[in-house]
Amino acid sequence: MLIQLEKILEELVSYIWGLPTIIILISSGFFLSLILGGFLGGIQRKSFFHAIQVIRGKYDKDTDPGEISHFQALMTALSATIGLGNIGIVAIIIKLGGPGSIFWMILAGIIGMATKYAESTLAILYRKIEDDGTVRGGPMYYIEKGLGDKFIPMAKFYALAIAIGSFGIANMFQTNQSAVILNESFGIPNYVTGIFITVLAAIVIIGGIQRIAKVTSLLVPFMAVTYIIGCLIVLTYHLDKLPGLVVLIIDSAFNGSAMAGGAVATMQMAILQGVRRACFSNEAGLGSAAIAHSAASTNEPVREGVVALLGPFIDTVVICTMTALVILSTGVWEHSDNFGVPMTAEAFDTVISGFGSFFIPIAATLFAFSTLISWSYYGETASYYLFGRKGLMPFKIVFCLVAFLGTIWKVQSVLNFSDIMTGMMIFPNLLAIWLLMPKLKEHTKLYFSKLKAGEFEVK
Repeated sequence: MLIQLEKILEELVSYIWGLPTIIILISSGFFLSLILGGFLGGIQRKSFFHAIQVIRGKYDKDTDPGEISHFQALMTALSATIGLGNIGIVAIIIKLGGPGSIFWMILAGIIGMATKYAESTLAILYRKIEDDGTVRGGPMYYIEKGLGDKFIPMAKFYALAIAIGSFGIANMFQTNQSAVILNESFGIPNYVTGIFITVLAAIVIIGGIQRIAKVTSLLVPFMAVTYIIGCLIVLTYHLDKLPGLVVLIIDSAFNGSAMAGGAVATMQMAILQGVRRACFSNEAGLGSAAIAHSAASTNEPVREGVVALLGPFIDTVVICTMTALVILSTGVWEHSDNFGVPMTAEAFDTVISGFGSFFIPIAATLFAFSTLISWSYYGETASYYLFGRKGLMPFKIVFCLVAFLGTIWKVQSVLNFSDIMTGMMIFPNLLAIWLLMPKLKEHTKLYFSKLKAGEFEVK
């Protein structure tokens, strides 16, 4: 009975995260880019450098409502997306889709920037600020407040989906893989990893978004910069290969290519693997990151939208691409028997002896932990929306217990069900964005007109 259930759930996962969903995500991001930013580079070009000024605090005001800074909001959202996927799953898509999948992954990441902009702009526009200053926001709030009472069932469905989804891919999967990696690399028993992660997570999670933001604003930049430096060292060593790799990636994206084991990656396989990885990595379209961005201190919805736009760029275009180039330049993708994180670690070890076998397992674990604590806030916000304050502490307790269970007991059916619910978040979120398009266009046009006219105070 259980085996049959797992097969049914696996089929549902492959359908929900299949080609039709990928097409919906990419086409939505593409048209959002053009509608909100015009044909000359879209909202991405229009917002990019302004977003950097915003996270540097140039437009910050102490009197603006919110709980965390623009930088902290971005780091919290990034911590949810920068995880095991950036290190391990990139290696998997190269194995399955060939080097061409990287081209489509980058393209999908750039397109996803527009979707993140739309989600987070709406999250600020329709967020709820409590009397004590606590902020609650995200798709369930802009569905209800933006579209009206008749859409409350859709808002509740979204909240239920993200609450359930937070227990699987963002919790059990992360802790399970962390325990496996640390056990294989250093011989640490799974239960020891489970106890450590659970206690640490509880300390951070119970402190709420402000404590989560403080941790992620320290952890994410440190780990990301260290990881990127490692990538740059490897790529500098193989600098002569980079022009050829660029040609290989582009050629393989449109013509297919040979893969490890002599298989051939078709163009369709390269597109599917690359785009799916990008969508799953940066979460553009899920609406989850909008929950973190809704807590930012600002009176300008578009201002946080441009900050959110940087997320897919950093996560997918920079970190995932650098991982891919490391794997391709070292050649391990063609001859290694490893898969996922071990393959990436092997690629680093070919140039920096010990870096892959020592740092990569630790980096993967810390990235997994950052994903865990950020998604706990997403699930907590959904629980609050559904049950009020009485739902907060029970959710936090169960979330921490599930984190421990993930290290010692991997239940595939639970993970599959979580993937299904996470995928189902896409449809109410994108529907709300398109129905609220008039508001998005109005606020976007007004904000950039004021910015061009120099009407905003700067530090």
